[in-house]
Amino acid sequence: MTRAGTTATASQPLEPDTAAASREPVADRWWRDAVVYQVYVRSFADENGDGIGDLAGVRARLAYLRDLGVEALWFNPWYPSPMADTGYDIADYRSIDPVFGTLEEAEQLIAEARVLGIRTIVDIVPNHVSDQHPWFRSALASPPGSPERARFWFRAGAGPDGELPPNGWQSIFGGPAWTRTEDESGTPGEWYLHLFAPEQPDLNWTHPDVWAEHEDVLRFWFDRGAAGVRIDSAALLVKDPALAEETLESAPGEHPFMDRDALHEIYRRWRAIAESYAEPRVLVGEVWLPDPVRFARYLRPDELHTAFNFYFLACPWEPEAMRTSIESALDAHAPVGAPATWVLSNHDVTRPVTRYGRADTSFAFESRRAGTPTDLDRGTRRARAAALLAMALPGSMYVYQGEELGLPEVEDIPSERRHDPMWHRSGGLDPGRDGCRIPLPWVGDRPPYGFSGDGADRPWLDQPDDWARLTVAAQSEDATSMLALYRAGLRLRRSTPGLGDGELTWIPSSESVLAFARGNHFICLVNFGADPVDLPDGADVLLASTELEGGALPHDSTAWLRQASPHSIG
Repeated sequence: MTRAGTTATASQPLEPDTAAASREPVADRWWRDAVVYQVYVRSFADENGDGIGDLAGVRARLAYLRDLGVEALWFNPWYPSPMADTGYDIADYRSIDPVFGTLEEAEQLIAEARVLGIRTIVDIVPNHVSDQHPWFRSALASPPGSPERARFWFRAGAGPDGELPPNGWQSIFGGPAWTRTEDESGTPGEWYLHLFAPEQPDLNWTHPDVWAEHEDVLRFWFDRGAAGVRIDSAALLVKDPALAEETLESAPGEHPFMDRDALHEIYRRWRAIAESYAEPRVLVGEVWLPDPVRFARYLRPDELHTAFNFYFLACPWEPEAMRTSIESALDAHAPVGAPATWVLSNHDVTRPVTRYGRADTSFAFESRRAGTPTDLDRGTRRARAAALLAMALPGSMYVYQGEELGLPEVEDIPSERRHDPMWHRSGGLDPGRDGCRIPLPWVGDRPPYGFSGDGADRPWLDQPDDWARLTVAAQSEDATSMLALYRAGLRLRRSTPGLGDGELTWIPSSESVLAFARGNHFICLVNFGADPVDLPDGADVLLASTELEGGALPHDSTAWLRQASPHSIG
């Protein structure tokens, strides 16, 4: 995960590239409208009973994912790791952490999923490695100025005795972005940079070894059938060699460690590798940027294929804000011919059912606090409406595991059971991300709800005692459940002409309503207001997030309609 950048500064607009979307054969453009399911392996399903999810658990439930209607799986890091940041501190990119399984199992999973029509996207974390990575261990064992240290950002400290960090950069996880080394005798030495936890030293992307290593890692996974990679913290790799201080305002491309222009050559090289395969592979970026023009530069036809749309995810449940978010995303992607992505949740953010039930329905890392009141009934109603809204938008969609079950954020985790460094490094001020990473409930009336078999170890994070009604088994028997809504919505999304990639046309409506058409006969209608909204005459309801009231759409609800010709709506 990354944070949003500094204050936006105007950039020169990109020239439209109207041919970009049609350069690949149709068969190779699956990513333009795919539904991608995010698998956080340690919380998905535990097959061996050690309390931690594993690849065997995913393989055993591939049929569930097929029936849900997803077309690709994105796996959070499954590599060997000390787990200082639950896997985002990687020690070996060419293997699987034993807690999850083996490399052979990963290869089998990729192949078995593809037989079911599901592709696999693996996570790549190019900004940093684990402090247990062979490169960093070698660097610590080598003297200042050595070739081993040149792959990282080692610097002498400031102050008379080097006792101060080299600059004032702050870690995204809180506190200074620098940690001082010590030799075997305990004598202080150089400092090293880590934009995240101290256990995640940043790589120096001016070093050719770093380029070569990551290009080889791409080929390693592409050769094993991975259909693409998701690039963590994609805008952070390149740093200012002078280590200039961060300021509130930076000219485009001049922030000292975010969105620097040299990044684009890295991704051009990666795109060439991705397109060298008979079935071209896909590059998906995690890019948090406030400037839409700078954001779109990453999606030019020779760089990344898609990037996450975080501003839709963080948008409050308000009609004007939602429309602005949608329009700005589509406008940003149009000049480069890239499809937008729609994301309601992921492994870093407060779950929608909880977030949408609060007075402030937006999301920001800086403002989230423990103990914030929420109305889960209201949040669930809005999360259902938001799901159908997202499914109807043009482009691709990402579903974070458990979102389809309507799982709430778990906020009463005892301190001794917490794992997230964001919670620890903030002294508990930031509630962290453990609450959205609770193991999934599959079946049964008490924990672990089939996540692990009977008699298994306690799950790595505890599930609430009141989740029996949220299990996959319980919801599969309930036609009104969140799971039933997702299954129906994703099935219609794939089978209904006009949905997926393509154009969107807004339909005039009142201030409390969003309405748009896709194709010739499909309408999506979202009612944010307090009063029910009458449906257009002659419209057939394909699917609704809430039961209609006298034929009208209630508040905080979405309906999908089929109609001969769109027109104004209440």
